[in-house]
Amino acid sequence: GAYFLMIRPQNKRAKAHQKLLADLTKGDEVITVGGLMGKVSKINDDSISLTVAENVDIHIQKSAISHVLPK
Repeated sequence: GAYFLMIRPQNKRAKAHQKLLADLTKGDEVITVGGLMGKVSKINDDSISLTVAENVDIHIQKSAISHVLPK
């Protein structure tokens, strides 16, 4: 019984997060786990460049993306 209460929802969230990362495209506006907002400017295998201000790009791990804002 405990399996379905604990592990199942966690797996579902992990799958949803993997899909979110797989569906990322250049130009998406995202929020990182640290609360930083920016626009995706470049996507590599495991990292992303985010434009956080004009001519200011930061490089972060893909897994640090928590939300993609609606277009």
